[in-house]
Amino acid sequence: MLTAVPTTPEALTVPEVMKALRLSRFKVYDLIRSNELPSIKIGRARRIPVDSVRAFLRDQLEEA
Repeated sequence: MLTAVPTTPEALTVPEVMKALRLSRFKVYDLIRSNELPSIKIGRARRIPVDSVRAFLRDQLEEA
């Protein structure tokens, strides 16, 4: 039995995170380097789990 592929992505590309958070490429990579925004590498591709983006936003709201 085949299961359906989710219609919403589980992980985002750096450009998708840039667009979603309205941040520059440099800032997104800075957040990744500082581990404020956890990510994974698959081969040469960098992916940011959607849950990581949500957790980052939640942390930012708590600090505000």
